[in-house]
Amino acid sequence: MTFRFIILAAGKGTRMRQEIPKVLTPVGGKPILQHLYESVTDSKLDGVPVIVIGADQPKLCESWGGVCEYVVQHEQLGTAHAVNACRDAVTDADAIVVLYGDHPFISSQTLRTLGDLHKTRGSVLSMMTTTVPSFESWPIYYHWGRIIRDKHDHIMAIREYKDAMESEIAITEVNPALYCFDTKWLWENIGQVKNFNAKGEYYLTDLVELAVAQGNEIATLSIPPEEAVGINTQEERNVAEKLLAKRHGLA
Repeated sequence: MTFRFIILAAGKGTRMRQEIPKVLTPVGGKPILQHLYESVTDSKLDGVPVIVIGADQPKLCESWGGVCEYVVQHEQLGTAHAVNACRDAVTDADAIVVLYGDHPFISSQTLRTLGDLHKTRGSVLSMMTTTVPSFESWPIYYHWGRIIRDKHDHIMAIREYKDAMESEIAITEVNPALYCFDTKWLWENIGQVKNFNAKGEYYLTDLVELAVAQGNEIATLSIPPEEAVGINTQEERNVAEKLLAKRHGLA
């Protein structure tokens, strides 16, 4: 089975309050995106990832000499819209792994495990989740989408925080938004995603509900909260720096 990676990096990152693109924010001395890029290349699943950038962004990987393909998302209309922009660039693979460029700690081993899970289960969609002991201990995850499961523990949907009911907000299994799609299924179904939500955007998460509605079972891989960290604010950057220092025995 062949894989291609799409890394979403077109977000403006206004909450970072800085001049440089969010994904070039240094953590542990190198850009967030470089951490992820190195895991992708070390996984040996795909040689050259496709990076989705905004119209006014530079070729991000050039800042560290990385080799990437680029697709420009001209309008910021959501994650499904960003992935759909890659349709012509990613046609030569059995499966497509979609990652966010602000997740520095996803390991190459985790990516290989996701690939193995996808091959073994034969799912149209495989995804990572993470479960926190509490949101008091991991407040950075409080506003993430919740994983909705049925009584048989099968995933039914992802509920974005802004659209969640109080009972759903209490769920401690959250969505890092890291997916592996069957390529044919993805391109056949992504056009069905609607923007009927609080932000009026096309969410990639809606493909989960669509897959379930078609009778497909979603394969899931649970990863530690320490690995799932995404960085959208300087506070979250500080959390990431502390986690990295702890990993290297410096804290």
